[in-house]
Amino acid sequence: MPSNQPIVLLREVGGDRYLPIWIGPGEATAIAFAQQGMAPARPLTHDLFKDVLEAVGQELTEVRITDLREGVFYAELVFASGVEVSARPSDAIALALRTGTPIYGSDTVLDDAGIAIPDEQEDEVEKFREFLDQISPEDFGTSSQ
Repeated sequence: MPSNQPIVLLREVGGDRYLPIWIGPGEATAIAFAQQGMAPARPLTHDLFKDVLEAVGQELTEVRITDLREGVFYAELVFASGVEVSARPSDAIALALRTGTPIYGSDTVLDDAGIAIPDEQEDEVEKFREFLDQISPEDFGTSSQ
């Protein structure tokens, strides 16, 4: 990966676009642990946040990837109470994986930064991996509208 920086790929449901989001190594570890069902001996920050939400009776209903400005993605945590909290996408994704919460990307963000892969055959995915090896986070700036 570019500069050895981890990347999360969100796939569009019912579509052919992927949303690449570069993340930090700590968040990558937290996301990988959640995907693999691994539970560390002591809770990671995202595990603690999940436990706090449960303790205070708050339900996370959705995570939204809402914006892309100057190459930086933005997200919101949406709670059943109607409260919305700004979050880094990497943290929001790590929490969503722990709580089973759906993740949504805005159409604008998908239009600006989504990469279409019309066929998920092995050769197409390999071409996409090669593409990722040649780009950097700075390549995903905002469009001029």
